[in-house]
Amino acid sequence: MAQSQPSPLSSSIIAQLEKYSACDISDALLKLKVPGAGYVADLVAYSPQQASQATQSRVTVAPVFTVLFAPKGQPAGLSEGGGSLPPQNIPKDVHWADLAEPGTFAVLKQPPGQTNAVCGGIMALRMKVRQVTGIIVAGRVRDLGELRSTNLPIWGYGTSTVGSGGSSMPWATQVTVQVNGVDINPGDVAFSDPGNGVVIIPRDKIDQVLELLPGLVAADDKVKEDVLKGMSVYEAFKLHRIFRSFTPPPSSTLTCAHRVLEELGYEKILYIS
Repeated sequence: MAQSQPSPLSSSIIAQLEKYSACDISDALLKLKVPGAGYVADLVAYSPQQASQATQSRVTVAPVFTVLFAPKGQPAGLSEGGGSLPPQNIPKDVHWADLAEPGTFAVLKQPPGQTNAVCGGIMALRMKVRQVTGIIVAGRVRDLGELRSTNLPIWGYGTSTVGSGGSSMPWATQVTVQVNGVDINPGDVAFSDPGNGVVIIPRDKIDQVLELLPGLVAADDKVKEDVLKGMSVYEAFKLHRIFRSFTPPPSSTLTCAHRVLEELGYEKILYIS
């Protein structure tokens, strides 16, 4: 059976996250020691247009819906490397694209080294009808014109002219997948930024990320202002990447952001009375 889906993201959380860039999100995740700062490396934006041609910067934020593919003809329970696969949970009389949950960002994981695509025009169209907000393909895509016609953010590692039946078979939905060293769980949050890339925010880190972001961004804005005025980067970092509070709070009432920054910090926290 598929894993149960966590409760939907509130519109308030989505609106707060949409104020930032993927780089801002990774800065916060790095402070929280999330592996790889959540960045899904090496993806190419194939829709609405390639990132190098992007003129709009609207980000898309949504919980993840995962689809795991296995090599065609693979023995049940074994991955191509001899490791274990999760149990199959896609009914034989149901197509995986028909299972995509509305309001989610689909993440498709293809076995490495394959030259066929696992997402093309029909699959993308069906997912759009299912009200999916975007698609990440850790593998290959095809039918680029049709993908772009959906106007969905669609990312992939490469292209192909061959359909998924060439070498891949859908195996399971709503299971944990690993993409370039990043563990992606159902309900984690995809942050798709057409100008910068894709970051996955672990669901249990959302509140901490939102708490850290304003301070991190404000500090960097001040650094940039002073660098523009001629200050050295070292001095600007020293001046602004030290977080201050006018009243030293008791250790028992330190916020999550204070605790994280105090432990990791840009530099350190000074409490000035």
